[in-house]
Amino acid sequence: MKNPGTAAVLSAIIPGLGQIYNGDFLRAIFWFIVTPGMWIGTGGTLGWICHVVAAATAYSRAQKNNRGVLV
Repeated sequence: MKNPGTAAVLSAIIPGLGQIYNGDFLRAIFWFIVTPGMWIGTGGTLGWICHVVAAATAYSRAQKNNRGVLV
């Protein structure tokens, strides 16, 4: 059982870290690549969106994994 709150906080701090906590390694690699690209590519304007979306997806994936919806 993974704690959704922990996954969300980890991904809010470093997008992709919550995905690693959940065991979603390919998703973690995606966030590790996309987030710096958004921060640099938009001059910091849209980088925060990656943090929010990564945290939300880590939270929802942890909930779904706990219910057995995902493998």
